[in-house]
Amino acid sequence: MTDFQTVRGFEDVWRPAVRPRRVRPEAVLGAAVARSAVRARLVRIVQRAPEVMVKVTGRTRDPGHLAAHLSYITRNGDLAAEGRDGWLIDGRRDVLDLAADWSAASAMDRRRRSNSPESLSIILSMPEGTDAMALTGAARAFAAETFAERFDYLFVLHTDVGHPHVHLTVRALGEDGSRLSPKKGDLAAWRQDFARALRERGIAAEATPRRARGITRKPERTAVRKLRERAERAQATLPRVRRGAYQAAAKAVFGAAVDAEPWEVATMRRRATVRAVYLAQARLLSTSPDADDRALGVQVEAFIRSWPAPDTQRLALARELRRAAADRARPPDGRTRER
Repeated sequence: MTDFQTVRGFEDVWRPAVRPRRVRPEAVLGAAVARSAVRARLVRIVQRAPEVMVKVTGRTRDPGHLAAHLSYITRNGDLAAEGRDGWLIDGRRDVLDLAADWSAASAMDRRRRSNSPESLSIILSMPEGTDAMALTGAARAFAAETFAERFDYLFVLHTDVGHPHVHLTVRALGEDGSRLSPKKGDLAAWRQDFARALRERGIAAEATPRRARGITRKPERTAVRKLRERAERAQATLPRVRRGAYQAAAKAVFGAAVDAEPWEVATMRRRATVRAVYLAQARLLSTSPDADDRALGVQVEAFIRSWPAPDTQRLALARELRRAAADRARPPDGRTRER
């Protein structure tokens, strides 16, 4: 195999959207690796390796909240959790004792504020069909590498829904007195580390930013989704932010021409840039003397051609409003009402 070459700007395709600084592809991968590893990652991406999910789902703020959370993720002690030292926390009594120990240590912290968290809740997840034991091993390795030096933690595997996932709860107060307060850059690094731990156990996994996959629409935040679902169940007024989103979409559907928002323009420009870089990389690979590189170039181009159409929340809501308007205009017999 020939030495893998990349076009100018290729490193920006995978760079997490956290800091406005340039980094090498090797740094994005999280370690000093050879160009062959960059190529391997490109192969995984164009072959659509499953994307890992590492998500901070919440924080506990007082002893009662912590005890309730640990009871919930262990199903009131019926599911055994594993701690930092490898011992199992098994049974309701053990769970509550651990919660009490963490809370007591937090209460002794003189620098603790009234709203300082007792723990941080993280979910490590992969799609349906992922081997649960391999997922657990990857979670164990990720937690040990990321937190064991300073922070206590426990984790428990859940397989009672469509996809296996691990609930990882980390004590917010470190043994050195520091407090766990992850930023966006930390979350990006955690995704990379968890994906690597999965690959080391034979599971194809990746951790790329949305733009690397041609996705422009951000997922709905958990807190916003819960508020929306609660309002829909109660048939109550939607949250103010959601109402504003619907109003903006309604203007685009029923009102006069609406200019794209600046962030929408920036998103589309960034998507076009990423697409152009991928296509340039495909052309470079097509000139390689190595047959595998040329085949990869074909895969890269096919990957780009298969990208979904650009989408935003406003466009999605606009489609929803158009469907609702069409349904109201349709008579009971199903035929379109004549105008």
